[in-house]
Amino acid sequence: MAEAIMKSKFLLEDLLIESKGLIVLFPEPVNQKAEAVLVSNGLSMKDHTATPLVQEDFDKRTLILTMDEWEKNKIFEEHENAYNVHLLTEYAGSKGDIPNPVGGNLVEYGECFEYLKELISKLVVVLNEEELLC
Repeated sequence: MAEAIMKSKFLLEDLLIESKGLIVLFPEPVNQKAEAVLVSNGLSMKDHTATPLVQEDFDKRTLILTMDEWEKNKIFEEHENAYNVHLLTEYAGSKGDIPNPVGGNLVEYGECFEYLKELISKLVVVLNEEELLC
């Protein structure tokens, strides 16, 4: 959902925005509940398939944002060249983990969407300010 929300925002710089998985056994489509929430908010990821985060995804201009501390730690454990890895909440000026709705009901996915939307709106301001300073 975060990828779809982020792609709907105005950024001063053209950025490649991709969501990557930490546990991807095979390419699978977006969760049906997540897609339902996205569609109800005028967005969609119907053509998205899960792809894993790999060593080649890291370079000097890559920013990796995670939903929770566990994901952040797992990235550092599994990728020796990992850097620029932050919690989305912290990068957006907040604190704590984003509750993962996986296994939850449609309401929980909706709540997660609203929280992501709020955080990503703050993130866009931060990224646009950074671009203005460059």
